[in-house]
Amino acid sequence: MTKRQKLRNTFLIISFLLFPITQFYFSPFLIVWGASKGLITASVLIFTILFFVSLLIGRAFCAWFCPCGAMQEILFLANDNNPKTGKLNYIKFFIWVPWLTAIITLVLLAGGYKRADYLFAIDHGISVSNIYMYIPYYIVILLFFLNSIIFGKRASCHYLCWMSPFMIIGRKISNFLNIPSLRIKSESSKCVGCKKCSKECPMSLDVNEMVKHDKMENSECILCGKCVDSCPKGAIQFYFGKNTSLKKNNL
Repeated sequence: MTKRQKLRNTFLIISFLLFPITQFYFSPFLIVWGASKGLITASVLIFTILFFVSLLIGRAFCAWFCPCGAMQEILFLANDNNPKTGKLNYIKFFIWVPWLTAIITLVLLAGGYKRADYLFAIDHGISVSNIYMYIPYYIVILLFFLNSIIFGKRASCHYLCWMSPFMIIGRKISNFLNIPSLRIKSESSKCVGCKKCSKECPMSLDVNEMVKHDKMENSECILCGKCVDSCPKGAIQFYFGKNTSLKKNNL
C-alpha cells in the first residue's frame, strides 16, 4: 500500500470514528426540517461548501473524508463485488430531485430563510448527544451496511447518496467552464493491459477502458488515486489543471 493510500485510509477511519459527532452536519432531514422553519442548518452550509469545493476537486471528499464512504470500504471485506451501475447511477437523482423540490417548496412556504442556526437539533454540537439520537444514527448505518452487503462495493455512493449530486453537478459545471481542478490523466501508450486499475477502483469503474481511450473523466470517479498508485507503468497520473480531454473527446 502506498503512502497516499495509507493517508487516505487514515482520514477515512478518523471520519468514521467521528460520525456520531458529525452525522447531523450531513443530514438531509435537518435541511428539510430547517426549511419548514426558515432556518439555514449546518447541513445547508456543508452541502453548499461541497458544491463549490467540487469545482476544484470534484468528488474527492467522497474518497478521503466521507464517514459513510469509510464504512463502505471497510465492508469490502464482506463483499467486494462490483455493483451494477450504468443507468442505475441515476437512482440517487430520482431521490435527490424530489428532496430538493421539497426543500425549495418549504422555504417558500416559510417566507424564505430568516436566519441561520447551525446547531439546530444538534445538542452542544454533537449529533448523538443522547440515547434517542442513536435511532437515526443506526438507521443510517444499517442503510449503508445493507447496501454494501447486498450489492457490493460503495453501492450507496452509486444509488442513494444525497450529497454526491451536488458534487457531480459541480464537476459538470467545472468541466463546462473548463475550470482548472484536480483531475486524472492517462497515457494509453504506457498501458500494458494488466487491468490492476480497474480491479483496485472502489467505484467499480472500468478504468482500463478509460485509459485506452484517454477519457478519464467520469461522474462516478471520486479521485481516490487507487488507479494511479496501482499502475505499474505510471500510465495514470494526477494533475491540477484544465480538462485536456475536452477537445480530444468533444466533451
